[in-house]
Parts: sequence; C-alpha cells; structure tokens
Amino acid sequence: MSRRSAPLAAALLAAATFAACAKGDTHRAPATTGDSAASPGQATADSTTAGGEVAASSAGAPGGGRAPNLNGRIPVLEYHVIGGEKNAMYTRTVASFKADLEEVYKRGYRPINMSQLLDKDFRDVPPGMSPVVFVFDDASPEQFSYLGEAGKIDPNSGVGIWLDFAKSHPGWKNRGTFCMLNGGAAGHNFFGDGPKFKGQQKAWRFQKVQWLNQQGFELCSHTLWHARLDKYSDAVVQEQIARNVMGIDSAVPGYRVRSFALPYGIWPKNRALAWSGSWTDPKSKKTVTYKFDDVMEVSGGPTRSPYDPAFNPHSITRIEAVGDDIRKTLERLDATNNRFVAK
Repeated sequence: MSRRSAPLAAALLAAATFAACAKGDTHRAPATTGDSAASPGQATADSTTAGGEVAASSAGAPGGGRAPNLNGRIPVLEYHVIGGEKNAMYTRTVASFKADLEEVYKRGYRPINMSQLLDKDFRDVPPGMSPVVFVFDDASPEQFSYLGEAGKIDPNSGVGIWLDFAKSHPGWKNRGTFCMLNGGAAGHNFFGDGPKFKGQQKAWRFQKVQWLNQQGFELCSHTLWHARLDKYSDAVVQEQIARNVMGIDSAVPGYRVRSFALPYGIWPKNRALAWSGSWTDPKSKKTVTYKFDDVMEVSGGPTRSPYDPAFNPHSITRIEAVGDDIRKTLERLDATNNRFVAK
C-alpha cells in the first residue's frame, strides 16, 4: 500500500508494454524455471529422518522448543520502501529492516510464502517454531535493485539484505511474497523502469521477477498502478487487476498468481471482484481471467491460522512495518500464548 497514484490515461500508457501476454491460460501451474532453489512444495531443510526424508530441525535453534499450537495466529508483515534516512509510514530504513529480521529469527520464526499458509504447508518451519510471512508491496526499486549491471544485486536493497541475512542464519530460506505493480509511478514498475530510479534499467524488470520466482519467492498481484478501487467502475477494477496479472505472466509465462493485496487496503464496491473477475483486451480480443485464493488487507494484526474454523482467506490481516508495531505484536503473541507453533 502507498499513497501514490497516477492519472488513468497516463498509467495505462505506461503499462502498454505489458499488453502482449504469453499465449495460454494465465492460471497454469508455473513451469520449472531453474534449479538454483527448491520450490516451497519440495522438501528442503536441515536434517534427515530415519526414513530418509529431509525434515526441518529446531535442534539448537534460538526461539524453538514450544508446544504445538496449530490454531494460533500467524504474523504477516507488510513492507514498502526499504531505505531512506528515517522510518516513515511507508519507508523502513536498512538498519530497521535488518533489526526486524533479527527480531523474528531470535523469537523462533521462519519465513514461508502466503501460498504455503493457504495450503497448510509448514514443512519449512521446524517443530516448536512458528511461521512468518513477509509481504513486500508496490515493487519499488528499493526492494530489489541491481548495481550497474544485470544480476549484481544491491546489498542494501531489500533482497540483498535478505540474502546476506540468510548466510549467517541457518534455516532462513528464500520465502516471501512480492505484491507487485507493473505500471506505477516513481519507478514502481517491477522494481524500477529507468535510470533515475536508483540507476535501474527498464530491461531488468522481467529478469528480477523471473529471479524471484526461480529462487523460491512468491509473485502476487497489487493492480496495475495502485488504483484506489472503490473509486472506479467494475470494468476498471477488473482491468486494473487483469492487466497486472498479464504483466506477471509476460515475465513468467504460465505463472499462477494466487494472492492479491488491496491497494490502500480499500475494497472495490463489488468486493467479489477483488478475488475473481476478467477483462478483455480491446486490441487483441484476448480475455484474461483472474481467480485469487486470498486477498490481503492492509492491517488488522496477525492473521488467523488456516486450521482455525474462522479463517477467511479473502481477509488476510497484516502488520505494517511502522515504528515498533512488529516487535510489540510478537511480544503480545508470546505473552498470550497465541502464536502458531508447528508440530
């Protein structure tokens, strides 16, 4: 979420490069795009069971050893810009982001993707420890940038910080959900669409999206240019979402986008269009259909467990990375024994 917006005509023009979608159903299961990291559906962890299967282990890990609690709450952390000289509503400094990672790690949390939460797939979380979902909204260059050349990741961008953290923290995997814009203002177009935005090149946009998918992160929809959906007709709402899904499919053909984050946390007048709809390109006559498994709110605290009978995937609540909100929320979960703990 952010307070950025752009005139509709200008935004649609900026997104014209995404109009050519790969042929076929936009909701096919993603094809294998590389072997550099195991997907969330594969067994990846730290030890081997007696039966020869790979399994996660919390032995000697900080924050582990709790009794299972499958009905506890799960923190879904919401980030925007990673950088700047001081924290603000939509900005988290590099130092604060690093401190957040340390905080959740020492408390016994391990990252998973939103799709894993939906599927009750907690194999990346050792027994006695807890899942956490990191969600990055808006696709700003500060989240993922290159230094001078394609593939050379800026160590002070969100992704660069994440990779460096994983080197010294066992069990910290490439799991996180990126809710992207592909036609936003100020470089919020697949992590930077011009040199004036942290030196990023337009040609690098698809490479970054592909890299995230290959490394085990999740791709998520956030509309074309961060439209406030309650202001628009049903037709425009569906166009905003469908063209965003088209952009993701153009970068990673066949990728099934399962998650959607509401811009500003505001619902369209027809709420159902936030998770299901379609739009027909007037030029190609191609119809793009979207059907998300979850919709993320902008706030509301830690979300319910998928084992909780009251769990509603169309209303996933989140914790904004503002001030000390993350630390205070984790402290409350511990104080009330209300955190999800894997078995």
